[in-house]
Amino acid sequence: MATHILILGGTGEARRLAERLAGRTELRVVTSLAGRTSAPQMPAGVVRVGGFGGPEGLARYLRDENIGLMVDATHPFAARMARNAAEAAAETAIPLITLMRPPWQPVAGDDWRAAASMAEAARLLGDVPCRVFLAIGRQEVGAFAGAPQHHYLVRSVEPVDPAHLPPDAECILARGPFSESDETALLKEHRCEIVIAKNSGGAATYAKIAAARALGLPVIMIDRPKQTGVATVGTVDDALQWIGDHVGLPAAERGA
Repeated sequence: MATHILILGGTGEARRLAERLAGRTELRVVTSLAGRTSAPQMPAGVVRVGGFGGPEGLARYLRDENIGLMVDATHPFAARMARNAAEAAAETAIPLITLMRPPWQPVAGDDWRAAASMAEAARLLGDVPCRVFLAIGRQEVGAFAGAPQHHYLVRSVEPVDPAHLPPDAECILARGPFSESDETALLKEHRCEIVIAKNSGGAATYAKIAAARALGLPVIMIDRPKQTGVATVGTVDDALQWIGDHVGLPAAERGA
C-alpha cells in the first residue's frame, strides 16, 4: 500500500520536493496551498487549496485521508500554520518534519537592525520622515499605518487592501526572483533610504538585501517567529532522506 504524504506548501522548496516525489508508485503525495494568492505557482501532482480549520481540522484531514507522513514546507513566517501542524501531528501521532531554508546572515558591509515584529520595525524607523522600501508582502502592511510620517514603497504579489495602507504609500505588484541590478535601480529610482524585510532566507528575494548593501542603505530585518520544536531540515535533499527513512526507500531511490 502506498504511503500518503501531505506537503504543506507555498514555497519553492515545497514545489521542488513535490517534483522530486512525483511519479513514485510507492507514494501518494498531495500538496496543500493556503489559497491566499490568486495565481500560485502550482507544484507537481495532486494539489488541494484552502485552509483546514485550525489544528482540529487538520488532524481530521490527516485521519480521513490516511496520511502517513507530513512535511511542513510553508513560508518561514507562516507561524500559525506551523503551530497547527505541530498540534495536529502530536494529536494523530503522524510523523512531521519542517522543511525550512536557513535564514540570511549579515556579511561585511551590511547594516542590519533586528526587529522581532512588524510593530517594532515601525518604531525603529524613528520620528524623522524617510523613504522606506517595504518588502514584507501585503498581509502586515497595516502595522506601519501608525508611523504615517514616512513615505512607503510597498511591493507585494497581490494588491494590498487600501484600508491597511499608511497614508503616504505607493504600491507596486511583482513576483520574484529579482536581480540585484533591478533592485538597485528600483531603490535608486524611488530614492529609498531604508529597507524593511523579513528574514525569509533563500535566493529568490535576497537581491534587495545585496542592493541595500551596495548602496549603503540600512535594513530593518524582521526575525523569524520562534520555532515549534518540530525537527527541521534545511534542504529538499534532507527532506527526501527523512521521507526515505520512514518509508524504507533504498538510498539509490531517494531522488538525490
